[in-house]
Amino acid sequence: MNRYYKVFASLVAIGSLSLSAAAVTGNVEAAGTTDTGYQSNEEQRVNPDFQTMNRLLTEAALKYQVPPEIVKAIAENESGDWKQFDENGEAIVTSDNGIGIMQITNQAGYDEERLKNDIQYNIEAGVQILNKMFDRTDLPAINRKERDVLEHWYFAIMAYNGIKPVNSPIVQETGLPNPNAYQEKIYKVIEKYGLVNTTQLPFKSSDFQYDSQSTKNIEFVTKNYSFNLPFTKSKHSFNAGQKVEIITSNVKLRSRATTDGDYVTLKEGEALTVTGPFVYDEVTTRKNHFVWYPVKRSDGSTGYVASSYLRLKFHDVPAGHYAEEAIDYLVDRGILYGVGNDNFGMGQPLKRWQAVLLLTRANNVSLDNRENPNFTDVPTDYPYYNEIAAAVDEGLFGGVSETQFDPEGTLTRAQMAVVLQRLYEFPEASGQHPFKDIKADWYADAVARLYSAGITGGVTLDEYGPDQTVTREQFAVFMQRSMDESFRIK
Repeated sequence: MNRYYKVFASLVAIGSLSLSAAAVTGNVEAAGTTDTGYQSNEEQRVNPDFQTMNRLLTEAALKYQVPPEIVKAIAENESGDWKQFDENGEAIVTSDNGIGIMQITNQAGYDEERLKNDIQYNIEAGVQILNKMFDRTDLPAINRKERDVLEHWYFAIMAYNGIKPVNSPIVQETGLPNPNAYQEKIYKVIEKYGLVNTTQLPFKSSDFQYDSQSTKNIEFVTKNYSFNLPFTKSKHSFNAGQKVEIITSNVKLRSRATTDGDYVTLKEGEALTVTGPFVYDEVTTRKNHFVWYPVKRSDGSTGYVASSYLRLKFHDVPAGHYAEEAIDYLVDRGILYGVGNDNFGMGQPLKRWQAVLLLTRANNVSLDNRENPNFTDVPTDYPYYNEIAAAVDEGLFGGVSETQFDPEGTLTRAQMAVVLQRLYEFPEASGQHPFKDIKADWYADAVARLYSAGITGGVTLDEYGPDQTVTREQFAVFMQRSMDESFRIK
């Protein structure tokens, strides 16, 4: 259940955040105002059908930019079968005073009777609390802490229940993952009912300090995590007209928004076009955590696919393109985005500011407290000033002169080799490269190392092409090979 009162008390105790209860909960009178079309009847005290509950949970989550998969899983874990009332029509209240579907422990700032009798109010209060947990600054951050990435909510989910030793990601005595931690249970619910696979995060015992026999909070030794892992984005944000693809085999394209009825089987990687907003399962007695998207195939046939099996695909990346896997690899890790309108920008030359963004994201370079490089073309209000300042401070990039960075300039293959070598420090070349256009130049050693490490080949068998501009898809391939040895040229 949600031991939110205990969490709040612990915040004050450790001195990392001091807020009144009303400030923590926010405008609680706004709770329950999400426009779902559902009219709460506090006198009736009957649990709505599963379709309605799915809608209430989903729309409350979207209102606060919380992944609906997480909110639905918490409600499932807390109440079982998404229930607010017991068989006698009484609000479910546990022995430790957890109330209703989201198991809210009442405190000043909440209306206790509404928490008991108004399902929509209870749900939205729970989502508000979860949202506050995500915004806490005393909890560890995972990579760039993106709101639409399920794994990035790991510590917010933990805090919803309490940052006590029982919820440590690692069992101190064994050093093994703790499957009984609250947040781990929530991710298992997501996988079971939402059909969404999430990534196990590789924490270490040294990341946490606590006494397993104490009621004191866990001390978080590691404050910022940098994981080179494929993360999972929420499956509730596709829009009409977007191109999506099937992420696993034997997915069924249904004639109706339900597992009943006719279907055809789709193959992994098949491209579809979303034709409208998601809908809920038309069978009101069936509990699904996913939603259904109406889609169209390339042959013009239409149907519905469960949201769990879809991922966004760039319009301009052809199926089977040599860079497709690398692009997907970087997108999954939150490193690479498109250029707008669901396009990747195939064939476009990579600009220097774009290279800075990719490299700082890939390595979670801290942007804090960086010295101003004093480039006249990168003032402090430049959109990517912080990233450029950090990259220069780290020695990854230099300017084209003492006063100019040239952020809109394009990156050459020579510059690309030097930047990647500075960052990834590939070992000294073990043999000779075949490139006749590489002499004793400032980039020669970097090219030799990248070639030896299997990061790059040439533009021909015996030419590297140092002055040629790097395109966005080419750099994606170089980045994937740099980050993951299994993709390197053998």
